[in-house]
Amino acid sequence: MDLGIRGKWALVCGASKGLGLGCAQALVQEGVNVLIVARGAEQLEASAAKLRAVDAGSTGASVLFCAQDITTEAGRAAVFAMRRDFDIVVTNAGGPPPGDFRDWDREAWIRAVDANMLTPIELIKATVDSMAARGFGRIVNITSSSVKAPIDILGLSNGARSGLTGFVAGVARSSVAAQGVTINNLLPGVFDTDRIKTTMQATAQRTGQPVEALVAARRQAIPARRFGTPQEFGAICAFLCSVQAGYINGQNVLADGGAYPGTY
Repeated sequence: MDLGIRGKWALVCGASKGLGLGCAQALVQEGVNVLIVARGAEQLEASAAKLRAVDAGSTGASVLFCAQDITTEAGRAAVFAMRRDFDIVVTNAGGPPPGDFRDWDREAWIRAVDANMLTPIELIKATVDSMAARGFGRIVNITSSSVKAPIDILGLSNGARSGLTGFVAGVARSSVAAQGVTINNLLPGVFDTDRIKTTMQATAQRTGQPVEALVAARRQAIPARRFGTPQEFGAICAFLCSVQAGYINGQNVLADGGAYPGTY
């Protein structure tokens, strides 16, 4: 299927590895030009080289990279200095650390909200009007399955991402919807990334159980009996950015192998 987005420009955040890189790869394969952003310059440059190899000139997609912390005002300014207008924006930032809510002070909450709620809002604010003026725009926020089914040790993430979800529910249905702009959230369950390794290690330390046993039990709790891959996640993201997905707006798309037990 031709997704109809060849030649568009995408900003993909947190794209040096994991789910962000999976999204960038899927977009490049569709001929989308990408500007990828992450904090680690060495890893980001290596990922940009991988993306260029994926395309290998077959679509002519450009791959740019900007080693910045997108959660800071200076980082966002550096990104927009490289390119101002984007047709597609994929917001993504590393989740806050797991732990016990009794141990989190105000500063821990501010960091979580700043990275996982306010930063996506700032990126939406910076790009949505120009998208609307051109008559096409796709914003995909990578959030978490914890928005639907909170995870006890991820309270910082539960709170910050739920705040973003509420904001998107309103702005996605504003006047920009009639101007060809969609804003959706993509909710990952358990994917084979560094994030799940960190969470499993924290659980192991808290419970005294071996990491291997926890991983095996987590797989068994998923109807698919496996973790997802960044490539699968990226393919979903690319579809949400497609012309075919123009009637999907303000939604929370859950990709979790069937783990969420609810009907709605």
